[in-house]
Amino acid sequence: MKQKADEETRIYMVGAGLANLAAAYYAIESAGVDPQKITFYEQWEVAGGALDGSGDPERGYLIRGGRMHEKHYHCYWDLLSHIPSYDDPEVSVYEETMEFNSRFVSDAHARLLRDGKRMDLSSYGLSKADQLAMTKLLFTPESRLEYLRIEEWFSGEFFTTNYWLLFTSMFAFQKWSSLMEARRYMLRFMHLMPGMKRLEGILRTRYNQYHSVVVPLQRWLEEKGVRFELNRAVEEIDFELEGERKRAMALRLGDGERIGLGAKDYCFFINGSIVDGADEGDLEHVPRLKGVEETGSWKLWKRIAAKDPSFGNPEVFCGAVDKSKWYSFTVTLRDSTFHDYMEEFTGNLDGTGGLVTMTDSNWLMSIVIARQPHFPDQPKDVKVFWGYGLYADRIGNKVRKPMGECSGREILEELWYHLKIEELMAPVMDSDRLVNCIPVAMPFIDSLFMPRGLKDRPKVLPEGSENFAFLGQFTEVEEDCVFTVEYSVRTAQEAVFGLFDCGREPLPVYVGAHHPLAVMRAAQAISE
Repeated sequence: MKQKADEETRIYMVGAGLANLAAAYYAIESAGVDPQKITFYEQWEVAGGALDGSGDPERGYLIRGGRMHEKHYHCYWDLLSHIPSYDDPEVSVYEETMEFNSRFVSDAHARLLRDGKRMDLSSYGLSKADQLAMTKLLFTPESRLEYLRIEEWFSGEFFTTNYWLLFTSMFAFQKWSSLMEARRYMLRFMHLMPGMKRLEGILRTRYNQYHSVVVPLQRWLEEKGVRFELNRAVEEIDFELEGERKRAMALRLGDGERIGLGAKDYCFFINGSIVDGADEGDLEHVPRLKGVEETGSWKLWKRIAAKDPSFGNPEVFCGAVDKSKWYSFTVTLRDSTFHDYMEEFTGNLDGTGGLVTMTDSNWLMSIVIARQPHFPDQPKDVKVFWGYGLYADRIGNKVRKPMGECSGREILEELWYHLKIEELMAPVMDSDRLVNCIPVAMPFIDSLFMPRGLKDRPKVLPEGSENFAFLGQFTEVEEDCVFTVEYSVRTAQEAVFGLFDCGREPLPVYVGAHHPLAVMRAAQAISE
């Protein structure tokens, strides 16, 4: 039963990722919770979770990854339309982002490469059989897709098509990924299909997403009086479970402190993390691939899940690191040679091209050249770009070792080889103009795409929950897509609007005119 917040209401946020940051905003603005009675406990020294951006021009910048945006992220834009931007308090993050994208429009001219040359993308290359299989999939209910892999539905030829190469590199699906999640993506982003070859409709933030989104949001919350306890991990949550009634009773921190939860106290928990356990290398050193035992959020969720079946099944997502890992890298150059070459080669100004994928790379390498500067303190003579490899266990084409065993320098050697610019970049590689290439091993980055059942992700509000909610990418929200910022904010709305009587409901998931759900709803309306 929903409750009215009052002056005694307290909320404890376990994890300071986007989902909980958004939940704090809605708790204050929609539910009327006193900001000074909202406390975050975060295991790391910085908020934002997977929306990160760090470093400096001397040691090199770092982005572990980035989330693409589009205009129909209704929950996300609802949140950011009320948050002042990083540079200008008179302009919201939403307004800044839309103005930025009106000037730097996504229109990729070199989305896929082979042998260093742009590929012909006039056709997706799907056979009639593959088109039929895709159509059948779109109209197949999720109840029939539990634990199925993409490779179990489509023919072997499907995975050689332009469509698959675009899809796998854009969204980071792999052949063994969840067919159920792939179907959701195909449905949710069907309106982007006509322009997928050129990344039309994809929006980006002015800076990296830590500085463009997290810093403004955290700043807004702190100015209101919200408290952030960084480097303080919650290692256990005690529950009282009686029949259908479920209530969080206490938080236990790693330093031994126990925080009891009273009658008007709430706990919001981000279960799981795609960047927990991430490890960084550098130009000369290889990052280390970690496991669950070296994480915080995964171990906590596993402890909680053992208490009640409705709390989810984390092992499905974190139990196969070899399937859920991939590696990214961030390059910092005090030189414009590479960026100048890519601008001339692709025909794209920086910030308008998006992903460039080397389809003949054994690692399936992709790079993104964002609009410069990508960091607020980035000098004009410093350039930054990001990349990733989806198949880190495969032997490189140039560097004869797996990507997971390569230093930043070796990753660059492999990249220059595929772009056919080894000679062009040799002087830079042998000089101090190459500041750094920071590879990152991320054991759980694709864990949200692991084949799953319908009940493996807990509901945001499990049946009988009185004062707690699960938030983030490993909760269940019908019809929407994980690995998106929209999903995180939607879980925040479901948690706050579901627990508090504030007169609001979560905004509906966008359904385009050609979405099968729209077709079925229209048919139902006609029949009525």
